[in-house]
Amino acid sequence: MKVTIRQIAEASGVSRGTVDRVLNNRGKVRPEVASRVQKIADELGYKPNLLGRALIKMKEDIKIGVIIQNIGTPFHKTVVEGVTKAKEEVENFGGTVYIHLVDYGNVEQMLYAMNELRKHNIRGLALMPIDDDRIRQEVNQFSREFKIPVVTFNMDISEADRICFVGQNGVQGGETAAGLMCDILNGRPNKIAVISGVWTNTSLSKRVHGFRKEMQNLSPGTILLDTEYCLEDDKKSEEIILRILSEHRDLDGIYITSHGEKGVCDGIAKSGVKHPIQMIVCDLSEQNYEYLRQGKVKIAIGQDGVYQGYEAVMVLYRQLFNDEPPQKEHLYTDILIKTKYNL
Repeated sequence: MKVTIRQIAEASGVSRGTVDRVLNNRGKVRPEVASRVQKIADELGYKPNLLGRALIKMKEDIKIGVIIQNIGTPFHKTVVEGVTKAKEEVENFGGTVYIHLVDYGNVEQMLYAMNELRKHNIRGLALMPIDDDRIRQEVNQFSREFKIPVVTFNMDISEADRICFVGQNGVQGGETAAGLMCDILNGRPNKIAVISGVWTNTSLSKRVHGFRKEMQNLSPGTILLDTEYCLEDDKKSEEIILRILSEHRDLDGIYITSHGEKGVCDGIAKSGVKHPIQMIVCDLSEQNYEYLRQGKVKIAIGQDGVYQGYEAVMVLYRQLFNDEPPQKEHLYTDILIKTKYNL
């Protein structure tokens, strides 16, 4: 038999209005009362009538826009997978999700996509942004003038009026890599190369910042070479590491914050360097798993791309559908650490 709000109210000793506010996140209820009502609802086996809510909200035609930078790496394919999963879920409840792919780092394409989505009368925007003044201004206009909430995912944008960010804590990810690098190099002063993707990707730049700062704290005598940018391209990363090794044959470690691992591994093989170079990479791709098995990579750090794509859309849907704001400004994913021993 279906459990009703009236039954929960009677068992909780509160009004039906209070139960409705607790179960549907409408209005303020004292924490202890909300906890008691939710506990009794769970014990009675209450199930929200999502279909009924969806039918009502269908009249409002919830439309959500998504803009993804099309990087084409294995990790970003998992982000797209998460967005696609959320799109199916939202559209099963009568909403609409528009997905636009733009070239990596192309500001003009992103501005055009934002304008096109606004023509579709979207009520929320999930954005994988470029840290650029024009994008920042457009995000602020969406939020302040058009009253369209914006969620950023995978990459964030500074000083922009978005309601939350879904992705990894880049600084903490870099700090984690620094601690691990010190461990595998036994804490002695070393020479380390840092290779990243593009400077406009805030997730990558934060990893670099966290790594460099923490390495200086943990091992002040370590030499950190200037950060090189491979544009997440294997050919470019191979050229970079070959040049570095021609000048620094005594290199001990490499931290690569982005795609480009294959180029680095190929470059090391071509360089003729015989001593082992300890490498830490980001993202848990099949390619990186194989490099871990082969010993070419010591540690891989992951960040759950499926969750990032999925949750960015669903945060907006929950707010538009049920007036439920995001729980936090930063919805950080776990920092996942893999070695050849725990694949």
